[in-house]
Amino acid sequence: MPDVILGIDVGGTTISAGLVSPEGEIIAQAEAPTHQAGPGSALPTLGSLVARLLAQAGAEGHRVVGLGAGVPGAVDAEQGIVGEDVQNVPELAGRSLAAELRAASSLPAFIDNDVNVLALGEWRFGAGRGANSLVLLAVGTGVGGGIILDGRLARGASGYGGELGHIPINFDGRHCFCGGRGCLKTYVSGPDIATEARQRVKEQKDSLLLALAGGDPANITAARVFRAAAEGDQLATSLVDEVCQALGAGIATVVNGLNPEVVLVSGGVAQSLKPLEAAIVGWARRYAFARALARTRIAVVPLDKRASVRGGAALFLCETDRSREAPK
Repeated sequence: MPDVILGIDVGGTTISAGLVSPEGEIIAQAEAPTHQAGPGSALPTLGSLVARLLAQAGAEGHRVVGLGAGVPGAVDAEQGIVGEDVQNVPELAGRSLAAELRAASSLPAFIDNDVNVLALGEWRFGAGRGANSLVLLAVGTGVGGGIILDGRLARGASGYGGELGHIPINFDGRHCFCGGRGCLKTYVSGPDIATEARQRVKEQKDSLLLALAGGDPANITAARVFRAAAEGDQLATSLVDEVCQALGAGIATVVNGLNPEVVLVSGGVAQSLKPLEAAIVGWARRYAFARALARTRIAVVPLDKRASVRGGAALFLCETDRSREAPK
């Protein structure tokens, strides 16, 4: 009976789960809207997916050995408790989710921040496989980070390790919800790109970007900004150039501070950033120590749900390995 792990990604819109082999192969996968039964219904959705995949594993002759889940926001991974700042899935705040998943599945279960889990998945099974150190920047609605150093996930003293979206790259820059100014997130996240574009388009009524939005600035999205830039629109090109410079500066800070073997850029905006990889690396070269950067591989890796599900499996495997290595 082959062993599999149940990997889970809890998102604000969708919960994805899958049966994953110890080698990272996805045997089965399922997903559902996070709040398919209405506001506050993430836990029933999660429970339903877990039960569904456990039943499928049994029917197909697989032995499920454990469970790993990524959730948004800060997490006390040692205690398995979700932090209080889960904006997209507020009903999870403060819950002992690992214990609840153990009770529901009768399996060893671990939880962690979703970007930490994604980083573990890329390190163990994906674009960072074989590296001893890796940093992943997830650029989407916000900007999160996952840091692996010397083969260990760096969570930080309070579970906030990896908040790289709040690296200040402009001391007098844009205001951020965190209370700071000039944070990386305010220059590269999808909503921030769209917000800045809506402001600038007011001065350029003939912009292709406005045409792509049907003439209504409210319809401008980050994806439309990147599309307009690719088609030569001056306003959009200027904004996308700033995104590349800001992201390059953020990567350079990571390289100078941590000197990892691999830096990956993923998340919801990564699909638009992929064609701009060379430009982003070029800006990183301008700001990073050349000798440090020479040993770092930088890649933009568009996100898919398979990667996040594999991350849950990687979390379980890493926690299991860590418990074996702990002094008795």
